[in-house]
Amino acid sequence: MTTVTRDEALATGSSRTVSGLSLALLSAVTFGMSGALARGLLDTGWTPGSVVLVRIGLAALVVAPFGLVALHGRWGLLRSSLGVVLTYGLLAVAGAQFSYFSAVGYMQVGPALLIEYTAPAAVVVWLWLRHGERPGALTLAGAGLAALGLVLVLDLISGAELNVAGVLWALAAMVGCAVYFVISADEDNGLPPIALAASGLVVGVVGLGLLGLVGVLPMTSTTDSVSMAGATVAWWVPLVLLGVVTAAIAYVSGIAASRRLGSRVASFVALIEVVAGVLWAWLLLDELPRTIQLVGGLLILAGVVAVKLGERTVPISFDLPPEPA
Repeated sequence: MTTVTRDEALATGSSRTVSGLSLALLSAVTFGMSGALARGLLDTGWTPGSVVLVRIGLAALVVAPFGLVALHGRWGLLRSSLGVVLTYGLLAVAGAQFSYFSAVGYMQVGPALLIEYTAPAAVVVWLWLRHGERPGALTLAGAGLAALGLVLVLDLISGAELNVAGVLWALAAMVGCAVYFVISADEDNGLPPIALAASGLVVGVVGLGLLGLVGVLPMTSTTDSVSMAGATVAWWVPLVLLGVVTAAIAYVSGIAASRRLGSRVASFVALIEVVAGVLWAWLLLDELPRTIQLVGGLLILAGVVAVKLGERTVPISFDLPPEPA
């Protein structure tokens, strides 16, 4: 009987991991498209604030009805998790996106993403300091590879001139990205993944909208056509893709993946977004980082393998895992 229970637990855990990895890949590929789409709008006169506001506004319209259904009228969950929802919406949603799009306005999509996705190292440090989850040797090796890769991405060795504003915005996006992974993996608040995504998107829209209304955040837009992949498309095409594909689908699948994999593994698997972002920038903008930056990107991505292998060294618990959120 014990053997059957253990086998069932392992099978359930394996299924949860597979579904988590699939959702994480979907989230990474869709998130990765956002920089290239936003760049086209920024080049025509849109400001980062206006792009982010429309993007998360569209995503909120798509996700909110499903979030309401998932809550089943349990408004107490939102009230008890108000701090989490506000932090998620303002930092992980609005803050991360605004900072990233601001960075893209100063530098190429690929390097900006590579800087942002040093976030997994920040997640490892946070879990260690805050929760005492001491990382293993392979996890630390992965973080070290990410740090070395960042040096190459910034091209510090050859003494290339840095765009300081772009780097600072990308680092700010990294902080928001780390907050995203930590909160997304937290199941203690009881919020269903899609309810967390919906509430965070609504908070982000309200926060950015207020900043725009008082004039703190410039909100400029145009109806000029956008150039993508050598073709000219209407201004609303990249906006719809940004809202539905790179936000609504990406956030929901990303939260669901983090619930299954945990923040540390999910954050490292999500580094695939860097590869996707570089490929999307190449396809849509004919923009490719320098060779040394690509080598740095490969070193950062090597952290995915190191951390995953490090996770396997953790003793297996045969307690039945919780049902997927």
